[in-house]
Amino acid sequence: MSSVQSALRLLFLSTPVGPLGSGLGGGVELTLMNLSQELQRRGHQLQVVAPAGSVLGDIPLAQMAGKLQPTAHTQGRQTPTTLPDTAVLANMWDYARQVQDEYDLIVNFAYDWLPFYLMPFFRRPVAQFVSMGSLSVAMDAAICQAAERFPGRIGVYTQAQANTFACATRCRVLGSAVDLSLYEFCAQPQDYLVWMGRISPEKGLEDAIAAAQRSQKRLKILGKLEDPHYWEQIQPACQTAPIDYLGFLTTAQLQTVLRQGQALLMTPRWIEAFGNVAIEALACGVPVIAYQRGGPAEIVQSGKTGWLVPPDSVDGLVKAIAQIAQLDRAACRQQAETAYSLAALGDRFEQWFHDILQSD
Repeated sequence: MSSVQSALRLLFLSTPVGPLGSGLGGGVELTLMNLSQELQRRGHQLQVVAPAGSVLGDIPLAQMAGKLQPTAHTQGRQTPTTLPDTAVLANMWDYARQVQDEYDLIVNFAYDWLPFYLMPFFRRPVAQFVSMGSLSVAMDAAICQAAERFPGRIGVYTQAQANTFACATRCRVLGSAVDLSLYEFCAQPQDYLVWMGRISPEKGLEDAIAAAQRSQKRLKILGKLEDPHYWEQIQPACQTAPIDYLGFLTTAQLQTVLRQGQALLMTPRWIEAFGNVAIEALACGVPVIAYQRGGPAEIVQSGKTGWLVPPDSVDGLVKAIAQIAQLDRAACRQQAETAYSLAALGDRFEQWFHDILQSD
């Protein structure tokens, strides 16, 4: 490749934990959709390989049948790697093996051991976009072995995420983005707060509920109900709190609720790799109140586009909620336009792909 502007032939392999559009893949679904659309707009030829039932607008899809993989964040650190019989992940990578010569670069978005193991066996270079921080001994080893053997081919969302791996200095920080045209700025919010994300223990929803109740603010909850047992556990708190659970919404539906909120609460109990919901909020002009942990700590400009509070501190959340009025909603939108546009994302990934192909 002689220049970043040269049209590339790209094969993207999606997460195998659920069809694109289902919400089961979390933030990586949004990243994959936005990146694909931006690169296609720039004239690159690409195809996305994903589980059957996936939806990705006008992006060419190769849909694969097979059993879905278990989600990595629900497994223990010592859990062995697994591959179900007739696994969709195996079928996706068998397809990639067959068509590899039609592409310049193969890019994996699955947080799973198999794609890392297969890297040396492909004729075409394979890049790995790692969507979560350290979750298992097996994945840590696979990621760092790949970083050592194939320098420059490991991409991550944030430095905080990279720092959870021993090979942090070998990871390329690429960030994320949203299609700003889909998010309408709202200068005058209504009197409620918003929480968005997968409803799962590591997201810490109960802290947001407690903070909203103590602040006497209504809390609107948006997201995929991933862990019904966890949802049942926090129901006693929900009975007395002013909350509305609205389910998993499309972007168009989501932003109509989000943009009118006074602030977005982010309460992760783990090292959040990025936090796409944060930049969705900023795109609407909504300040973000987040625990100072993981990706959100690199996104929120505390005192300007939100507040960062001590991790796991409901008191900190309550104090920050009381200071929402000090924040400028226009500054939130401006940060999204400057750092998290599709154009900025496309530039970062194009340069990464170019560097890989130059060094291969």
